[in-house]
Amino acid sequence: MRAKKNEKIRQDERKKYIPRDVSWLDFNRRVLQEGLDSNVPVAERLKFLAITSSNLDEFFKVRVANAIQRSELEKDSRFKFAEELLDAISTKTHALIREQAFGMMDVFRQLQRLGLNIKTFKTLNKKAKSYLRDLFAKDILPILTPLAVEDIEPTPLLPALQLHAALLVRVPKSAMHFKSAPHRDSKAEENSEAKDFDEKLVVAPIPSNRSRWIKFNETPEGEESYVFLEDLIASNADILFPGCQILANAIFRITRDEDVNIQGSMETYAQDVAHAVLSRRHREPVRLEISDKTNPIIRQKLMSMLLLQERDVYDVPVPLDATVLFELAEMPKLRPFKYEDWAPVEPADLLDCEDIYTRIAERDVLIFLPYEKFDPVWELLDRAAEDPDVLAIKQTLYRTSGNSPIVKSLVKASQNGKEVTVLVELRARFDEFRNIRWTQLLEDAGCHVIYGIAGLKTHAKAMLIVRRERGRIVRYAHLSTGNYNDKTARLYSDLGLMTCDPEITSDVAAFFNILTGYSDAVGWKRLTVEPMLLKKRFLELIEREIAVSTPEQPGRIRVKMNSLEDQNVIDALYRASQRGVKIDLNIRGICCLRPGVAGLSENISVCSIIDRFLEHARIFYFENGGDSEIYLASSDWMTRNLEHRLEILFPVLSPALRERVRRILDVYFVDNQKSQELLPDGTWRKKKPQRGEESLRAQLFFHNESVEMTSRPSHPPVRYVPIQKPSE
Repeated sequence: MRAKKNEKIRQDERKKYIPRDVSWLDFNRRVLQEGLDSNVPVAERLKFLAITSSNLDEFFKVRVANAIQRSELEKDSRFKFAEELLDAISTKTHALIREQAFGMMDVFRQLQRLGLNIKTFKTLNKKAKSYLRDLFAKDILPILTPLAVEDIEPTPLLPALQLHAALLVRVPKSAMHFKSAPHRDSKAEENSEAKDFDEKLVVAPIPSNRSRWIKFNETPEGEESYVFLEDLIASNADILFPGCQILANAIFRITRDEDVNIQGSMETYAQDVAHAVLSRRHREPVRLEISDKTNPIIRQKLMSMLLLQERDVYDVPVPLDATVLFELAEMPKLRPFKYEDWAPVEPADLLDCEDIYTRIAERDVLIFLPYEKFDPVWELLDRAAEDPDVLAIKQTLYRTSGNSPIVKSLVKASQNGKEVTVLVELRARFDEFRNIRWTQLLEDAGCHVIYGIAGLKTHAKAMLIVRRERGRIVRYAHLSTGNYNDKTARLYSDLGLMTCDPEITSDVAAFFNILTGYSDAVGWKRLTVEPMLLKKRFLELIEREIAVSTPEQPGRIRVKMNSLEDQNVIDALYRASQRGVKIDLNIRGICCLRPGVAGLSENISVCSIIDRFLEHARIFYFENGGDSEIYLASSDWMTRNLEHRLEILFPVLSPALRERVRRILDVYFVDNQKSQELLPDGTWRKKKPQRGEESLRAQLFFHNESVEMTSRPSHPPVRYVPIQKPSE
């Protein structure tokens, strides 16, 4: 009886929710589609194909690894939920890899027409083969280290995500340790004495300190030809093993479980994080990628050695690890085949600004990245570092660049005698070592460095500058939907707010006091910070919209964010839809909600934009019976954000900025060039202009608008008019 009840619950959940990991794979397929689109410049197609691979790597390291961990816990249970999920992931991922391979082959054909040839060693002429074989012997052979993985105890650790050549070698029994054996001229003699040989698997790591693109001359002048480093190594491996015979070769790489739960004491937290990160190298494999049509003996030996099932093996008919296409996309020959450079402009709210403090004191400032420059953010900080009137600076850092001007300014501020407090979130996944280095640099400069709050990851983006002005203390704050990272500020679409509103800055100061002391989080005036309060606040805003909605004036919710997964929020949106509230969701990545289902979500629409910039802003609009409110946040509607992280939800108070953000949302929802819509069955369909509707690509619109704003001879106040859908 209980089994039937549980199965019914699962069936009901399938009708209401799209599985998170399945939804993520659909998102990655939308990324891949940009790499398949012949209308996208070829260098940009290469980047999208590479991003697809990079995304998959992280997905397997974390999400698939987590599912495998859960499947181990289910071994003695009659329910195999994780096993079912792993099977579904495998099916979808195999299909995705086939599509990606098709895209890579199509792009390589296009590159050949442009005079850039990607070749395989076996298809080359004798002259080219001779040149490359000589190159291999002189420059590559000396740095190779073949590993007899079947005879070395313990088996050597194969690094995750590094390419390896797998070689099936016929080795004389008299030379088991790869000593030279007498050369045999007679093939008949060799066959008759086959019992004197063993077939062994040898693994040769592909050097990661060399480019995988090996250039050579084979084609007419003006053309460029390349072979892959791993192809060159595998095709000439006989030089590695004199007296032995190479029976077969393959290229492979493994992905390991990196879903490490980082815990530790406050006293040794940095060391505990570093130790946990290093432990990833020794965790179990979760995926084997191997070149297509591999010798079955090699394939089976690797599967046995790695303890992987058939579903965990991915046969790839193109070169493995498509992230190498990033390097190809940057080759000089492909410069004319990139997107036109969209240089960021001065923020509209800072045009003709002589003093940034004065401007922020006059009115709130909105910065729309990457169309507007990130520079004012770190320039404000850098100026504060040298300003004698600045007393203190407080900052959160989640992910930042390798040569961060933000960190340099914080160091300078501390050296100039400012009180500098920095929260560096050491648990920002896969940025842990970089963040540990920043903590050391900041601490050496005298900054007060906080590693985070026990049990919670700090994902909030906040900066506070405390300044003495005419005998009184004034606080300036910057809050953002994105990281303090000057590199991603050119690639990610985010919104940031500069303000000296006393209620907001008071809340920001209280937020930092929570981080550094034992303050209770009470009496928030404008911000919502605490995890459970954040979730409660979002649910309250949705319920309020239900309460004020009438048939004559239906409520309206419009949201733009990265991911929607929390079932409590989804259920609240379903209730709102059933009460007539019109809900528009622009979700870049995961969306577990099913829109347009009769009786459940017919008033909900979901779209997603994948374009040259990564859509990263989180914007929340509630019509509130005509007295609309707009919020920005560092948080998505994911359970991890709403229950296990310190985030900041902050309001846009300025009427002019509220109108601007509302218009930005309007543009996103009418994009019909790079947008797809989610259907009730969980599939995605590309949006197209309807009859009488003009084509609109949101990112191009924002770029053109920002350029137009700065090119005007004078800069009068701008009236933002929402775009309306064409009348039927």
